[in-house]
Amino acid sequence: MKRIKSNKQLVIIGAGGHGRVVADAAAKMRKWKKILFLDDQSGIGNDFGINVAGTIEEFRKYITTADIFVAIGNNATREKIVNLIEKAGANIPVIIHPNSTVGKNVTISKGTVVVAGVVINCGSKIGISCILNTSATIDHDNVIGDFVHISPGVHLAGSVSVGKSSWLGIGSSVSNNLTICGDAVIGAGAVVVKSINKSGTYVGVPARKLHK
Repeated sequence: MKRIKSNKQLVIIGAGGHGRVVADAAAKMRKWKKILFLDDQSGIGNDFGINVAGTIEEFRKYITTADIFVAIGNNATREKIVNLIEKAGANIPVIIHPNSTVGKNVTISKGTVVVAGVVINCGSKIGISCILNTSATIDHDNVIGDFVHISPGVHLAGSVSVGKSSWLGIGSSVSNNLTICGDAVIGAGAVVVKSINKSGTYVGVPARKLHK
């Protein structure tokens, strides 16, 4: 995994539930002396003692002094903001909870968070600004595209490919040697046993596309 330079301060864009999970993982890494948030919603996080220092647009004042991480669950919104801060020159770190397991020859790209209990086995490649949520398992030689959201308890068998901006719902699973195209949504608890080649929402056991 390529080493990314680190500043002493971490700014997290997004102070909601996912932002707090990211902050918890970041704090346990012990890389940053100070963690603060930017969010457009006023008053968010007050009950948790979160320091919301300003709105998202104010990220520019931290470009040279802080690492900046986008902690927003929606894939499209996260991509838009990541592209904005990257163009402005932000240093975007990788955040990996120490209670996760990362195997040999695993590549994890900038802006991705790996939270507690996640297992990524050898040879897997994780794209830009992905969310690998609680206790998800990514087996050997997986390829996860940019801006993918993998929910808690998702299980991917070996040699699975997941396309850009797809979202795998909580507790879903994917059999080995399958491909999921970009912009697919896999429903909670769904079991994917055949490759998915068209974007859309897939639910059930085995997973089938919903037709509106």
